[in-house]
Amino acid sequence: MTTMPAVSASGLVKKFGDLRAVDHVDLEVRTGEIFGVLGPNGAGKTTTLKMLATLLPIDGGRAEIFGVDVAAEAHRVRQLIGVTGQYASVDEDLSGAENLRLFGRLQGLSSRDARATARQLLDQFGLGEAADRRISEFSGGMRRRLDLAASLITRPPLIFLDEPTTGLDPRTRGQMWDTIRGLVEDGCTVLLTTQYLDEADQLADRVCVIDEGRKVAEGTPDALKSQVGASTLQLELSPGADTEAARQVVWRVLGAEPVATPEAGRLSVPLEVADRAADVLIALRAASIEILSVSVAKPTLDEVFFALTGHGSVPEQNPTTSGAQADDHILEVAR
Repeated sequence: MTTMPAVSASGLVKKFGDLRAVDHVDLEVRTGEIFGVLGPNGAGKTTTLKMLATLLPIDGGRAEIFGVDVAAEAHRVRQLIGVTGQYASVDEDLSGAENLRLFGRLQGLSSRDARATARQLLDQFGLGEAADRRISEFSGGMRRRLDLAASLITRPPLIFLDEPTTGLDPRTRGQMWDTIRGLVEDGCTVLLTTQYLDEADQLADRVCVIDEGRKVAEGTPDALKSQVGASTLQLELSPGADTEAARQVVWRVLGAEPVATPEAGRLSVPLEVADRAADVLIALRAASIEILSVSVAKPTLDEVFFALTGHGSVPEQNPTTSGAQADDHILEVAR
């Protein structure tokens, strides 16, 4: 199993009526890595994951999990994977320990083994002291850790994580990142979908960028950044400064489109040569555009995403629709 790809997919297609949510996407996830699928809300990330996890039928193309055909042998595939959706799929009226014991029994463990596995996972994920508390009393971060623990009851070699840190505060996100790294250290392979550029940068060994259902780039975060330029000029404009005028100045001087954050009065500008930053500053001064701060650093995945797609990343809001709840139910059934 270690010599073949964890995931091998070619030409994946998923259609909803006239909409191609996934349009001929190729993926190869190597055993033992964290592979990030990056894209904005609606890009096709979750749909791709659901096809690979047997939760949606594949309309075109082919996919294998450790050499097992996803469409032809879905039952075998489910024995090789664990799935954690965007929102915790747990019973609010049960305790953490009861939830895990229930999942264990549903997956064929004896009562004794389900109890022992639940205790082990609760301790592993830092939930031992809260084991007997009802889920309704858990924080968002505790719920996410419990949901991840539930997907590991049978110790699958491949874990699908669909935006696992959505809605978490920065401190809890950091804790989840450490947990995900620990999974790989324990021998798991992780396929991670995310819309958070910093998350992909921090966690992923390799990244696939999806936009409007199509794969637009793939590689290590550093390799993708190198496509943008050697450096990035970060400009923070003075309050009231004209962001559009500043953008036009940058374009005139460098011939490059900056990533603008108008509400924060910031511009990020790709630089092939760091010395060109001085030319931009001189031009801004001549145009009477004042700046508060300036720095030159390596490009971020945000600049990469803009360069590849022509638009910035779009933060996803927590859905409250019944459709989102249905997705959670589907993911739960996959366990």
